[in-house]
Amino acid sequence: MARVYNFSAGPSMLPEEVLKTCADEMFDYAGSGQSVMEMSHRSKEYQAIIDEAEANLRDIMNIPDNYKVLFLQGGGSTQFAMVALNLMNKNKKADYIITGQWANKAYKEAARYGNARAVASSADKTYSYIPKTKREDFDKDADYVYICMNNTIYGTKFAELPDTGDIPLVADISSCALSEPIDVSKFGLLFAGAQKNIAPAGVTIVIVREDLIGNAMDITPTMLNYQTHADNGSMFNTPPCYCIYVAGLTFKWIKKMGGLEKMKELNEAKAKVLYDFLDNSKMFKGTVVKEDRSLMNVPFVTGNEELDAKFVAEAKKAGFVNIKGHRTVGGMRASIYNAMPIEGVLKLVEFMKKFEEENA
Repeated sequence: MARVYNFSAGPSMLPEEVLKTCADEMFDYAGSGQSVMEMSHRSKEYQAIIDEAEANLRDIMNIPDNYKVLFLQGGGSTQFAMVALNLMNKNKKADYIITGQWANKAYKEAARYGNARAVASSADKTYSYIPKTKREDFDKDADYVYICMNNTIYGTKFAELPDTGDIPLVADISSCALSEPIDVSKFGLLFAGAQKNIAPAGVTIVIVREDLIGNAMDITPTMLNYQTHADNGSMFNTPPCYCIYVAGLTFKWIKKMGGLEKMKELNEAKAKVLYDFLDNSKMFKGTVVKEDRSLMNVPFVTGNEELDAKFVAEAKKAGFVNIKGHRTVGGMRASIYNAMPIEGVLKLVEFMKKFEEENA
């Protein structure tokens, strides 16, 4: 059976080269006579896998030496609590910019542990834009400022980071991780659930500045304390071994492709193909203001729910799957992560043109 073009927001498609390596090494990893799935996380073989994965990630993202890289479990949603428990520890205050469901959930979770404040929100227009802020909008006593850098559901992205001054900036980068270069030094903490652009669901990568570790609230469970995992090299308990292995393969693939500058170039080219069509289509239209458009997630609608449903059904038959939009936006959404080849986007646009002609 031919592989489909998978436009899922996550779990999403992986590079075919990575999948083939996984298949080739499924029964025997590097002559060890065992699968990585079966391997002890305390073995020399597995320690080499996780060490190489971290080294390659540090290289790709140019992560400074004073940042820890942690491979954790619990998904991005667990980070909503971990960030607050570990960082809202001086003045018990934090400022949140609400740009979608995930930022809102993080904000509500933080409010359980301190004074979380919504500084700005784009809820008034179904999160179709990024609200503008300036330095004086933030509480100078806030322990951190939180953003969701790319909004998977709504297709928006911070083109410019908010100016938080000396307040640490925390960002959920789950759906834009490794899609383009990012200056890690501008953040106190970054985290990403791997299932959108890195690996299968199961591992969450946290990049945290060392001075922000070690002051967790007294009520913080051992497993939710960054110190626990930093002190134990992400091996306090059995980590998501196979997911980390796949993430490591993805890091190698990105390096082979030419690094994050090359990924940005490819992603901009893919996004341009789709956005240019939407901007000139008489049937389809994007839902996001142009200056805040995501490179990774592209929501669009026809304005007619029945026509939207027909498009989704016919797209699936044509090999374009998981293209239905989130219920809060409606319509369609094409997630075009790193592993989506430009051919997939070109063929989708070709299909959209044909659908438009036949249903005008």
